[in-house]
Amino acid sequence: MEIGNTNLLPIIQGGMGVGISAHALAGKVASLGGVGTISSIDLRRLHADLMAKTDHLPPSAKTKAAINEANLIALEREIIAARALAQGYGMLAVNVMRAVSEYQPYITKALESGIDAVVVGAGLPLDLPDLAQDFPKVNLIPILSDARGLQLIVKKWERKGRLPNAIILEHPRLAGGHLGANKIDDLNNPKYDFINSITESIEFLKSAGLEGLIPLIAAGGISSFEDIKRVQGYGAAGVQIGTAFAVTHESAAHPNFKKTLAEAKLEDIVEFISVAGLPARAIKTPWLIKYLATEPKLKAVAHKKAHCTMNFDCLIECGLRDGNAAVGQFCIDKHLGFALEGNLEKGLFFRGSGKLPFGSEIKSVQELMTYLLSGSISVPS
Repeated sequence: MEIGNTNLLPIIQGGMGVGISAHALAGKVASLGGVGTISSIDLRRLHADLMAKTDHLPPSAKTKAAINEANLIALEREIIAARALAQGYGMLAVNVMRAVSEYQPYITKALESGIDAVVVGAGLPLDLPDLAQDFPKVNLIPILSDARGLQLIVKKWERKGRLPNAIILEHPRLAGGHLGANKIDDLNNPKYDFINSITESIEFLKSAGLEGLIPLIAAGGISSFEDIKRVQGYGAAGVQIGTAFAVTHESAAHPNFKKTLAEAKLEDIVEFISVAGLPARAIKTPWLIKYLATEPKLKAVAHKKAHCTMNFDCLIECGLRDGNAAVGQFCIDKHLGFALEGNLEKGLFFRGSGKLPFGSEIKSVQELMTYLLSGSISVPS
């Protein structure tokens, strides 16, 4: 596939936070000719010196500023390290969620640090062309869920004089993480099925005179060579894959994290919870089972907090901090941090629905890429 003026293998490695997809994973994927993606969220957790400076600070506006600054330093470090690993091959991207409070600073830091592409999901990035106006060569890639959202983004961006360099169409029932549906009941809507979202998007692009100018990337539940060929048959240029990369050797996650994702059975990964007003797919770990049992009581006593319990506001909309009983009553950053460390008792583990290529085995990025692109599990010498 071609994004911007770069010829690439038809695979984008998804951005996975907190800390899962960092420089080692993104750099390796890019070095093999794909799109390697760094998740921007709370990357200080991967840098001992930055954690030492910020992890002990009491809740305050000064602490919030210090943590935000540490995360920007970490993001720049990760981009530089990934660039060294990529050695000029493939493409490096940073994923930034529109739903985070530091969305704009993350975008700016990524652009100033020389990233090749910016990928934005968890909300409509209508302002992304404005934020990137001084960086015309950087590829801008929104994550959407259906043809209607695609039409809105294309029309709004076109008025600003810039088109998406690619668009990721993510199926909210099949993907992991923050999902692009307004509510859990919407997840089975046929409009999200790839045969509909891709073909309807192509029809719109043709009618708008943009045929062939914006490659479409399918995301959600894709984990094999056959899956890739199927969505390419609908007109997709490539795919975005998350969970399968999260359990590679190059993932920054603790071995317990990889083991938990790799060994999860289907009945253990169908639980949807509300995060910042968006559904999210998660494994039913001991923490999640306990949380879901107590959620009604927690929502009944929800109230606005004077300060974020983790000292910085990671989400624009946080049920715990804002006292919003309609959404989750827990600190997502804290529990994703526990998951990064492999803590099964306290961690929140997101996982897509796709069957992992190697079952419970942990393999390398090169082995995974070979399998995805050929169906073979052997790696050429």
